[in-house]
Amino acid sequence: MNNGAEILFAEDRPDDAIITIRALEKSGLTNKMHHVKDGAEALDYIYCTGKYTSRNIQDIPKLLLLDLKMPKVSGIEVLQKIKSDPVMRSIPVAVLTSSEEEPDLKKCYALGVKSYILKPVWSHNLFQVVTDLGLNWTIQQRPSL
Repeated sequence: MNNGAEILFAEDRPDDAIITIRALEKSGLTNKMHHVKDGAEALDYIYCTGKYTSRNIQDIPKLLLLDLKMPKVSGIEVLQKIKSDPVMRSIPVAVLTSSEEEPDLKKCYALGVKSYILKPVWSHNLFQVVTDLGLNWTIQQRPSL
């Protein structure tokens, strides 16, 4: 039984989460997505702990969309944990954040993120950025002929 999401989306701001999910759906992304509200819940989901103990740990997400500035456990801490794990380090991570801080950018790329995407201030612009991300992810996931 596959009870895992193909995309794990970690975002603490409800408005940003709604806009992002709608934009990904509008872009045609059909992957099953699971939204978590903080870094601690993201780790619980990935490692099948807390309320996710019944989830199959073999169902590793195919993509982690990760905000950096979250309560409980930051996105950087989530990234450090999974990238130091021989099994989970294979999860591709796209950071979707409002942080323009150079140390955050450098740390994320040093830890192996695939994309570092700045969230625009205006929701319409966020919708467009995420729509583009969804189309890009869909294109990248097509099998080679």
